[in-house]
Amino acid sequence: KNAKRLELPLVHDDESVILHHGYSLVYDEPCEQAKWIAYILTKKETEGLEERGNKFIEDPFVHTGSASNGDYAKSGYDRGHLAPAADMKWSETAMKESFFYSNMSPQLPAFNRGIWKKLEEQVRDWAISLDSILIVTGPILEEKLPTIGPNQVSIPKFYYKALLDFKGGKSKAIAFVLPNEGSK
Repeated sequence: KNAKRLELPLVHDDESVILHHGYSLVYDEPCEQAKWIAYILTKKETEGLEERGNKFIEDPFVHTGSASNGDYAKSGYDRGHLAPAADMKWSETAMKESFFYSNMSPQLPAFNRGIWKKLEEQVRDWAISLDSILIVTGPILEEKLPTIGPNQVSIPKFYYKALLDFKGGKSKAIAFVLPNEGSK
């Protein structure tokens, strides 16, 4: 949970890092979602047995207020996890916090349940084979995106996931940018 031990993305002077049990984030108030989520996933954490929750709640650490149930209701968009619940099964607290709305972003069902889910599964496989990896995930936020709900949650056109294997003196990295649409 110590942000100083993580290689976090750039944090601007007017931004604050919010530390949760299993991940850190910077919240983008105008877009009502995280700019990025960062965490280290270890092989041992992938072996956790905590059951998936399903209670989506507002993030009490976002002082300006986060998105809420009303934003996603009847919108046609999934509450897409940035830090997947399956990556947080090592802790009851981490699992609960993975359902904070600050960890959600509007994703088309064909994207969230398709290629995004496959990428999340592949990342867990890499965490197992590499023993641990740093993961940074987020929406690509830009001006004038369409929105959903009373809080006007921006609907990103693209999402990214960047991975860093930082052990052993030779770092390896890979990154993905995927459109918020169904894809094979």
